[in-house]
Amino acid sequence: MTTGLNQYQRDAVLSASPAQLVTMLYDRLLVDLHRAKRAQAGGDFAEASVQLLHAQRIVQELAVSLDTSRWAEGTQLAAVYEWVQSRLIHANIRHDAEAVIECIALLEPLQSAWHEVLAGRSVAPPSSTSASEQGGVLGVA
Repeated sequence: MTTGLNQYQRDAVLSASPAQLVTMLYDRLLVDLHRAKRAQAGGDFAEASVQLLHAQRIVQELAVSLDTSRWAEGTQLAAVYEWVQSRLIHANIRHDAEAVIECIALLEPLQSAWHEVLAGRSVAPPSSTSASEQGGVLGVA
């Protein structure tokens, strides 16, 4: 059964649009952060570290995929990713659950925004050009 599930997940990723991929990354990022929070609360810092390191890799992927040349507000989102990255490192080194909670609070609205994009409720940044002229909604073509 695991092989079938792995194949399904692989196919879902390979056939996803850029916006779907970003949404998938946000979804997994929040799963990792909630797992890390629970592990820290239970004193399992090894498991928390595994989750936080995976979350850091996801944030790095989100940052690398952000095309700030196609979306003016992208530099602000890049700064958010940089801040989250630093807080996750801090949370891992210092076993600081509050830092994880801060990241969750900041990232959940972004996750919701991406889900709205996929549901067809555009949350494109306000400007005189359309989202397609800016390189897609939130700078993802």
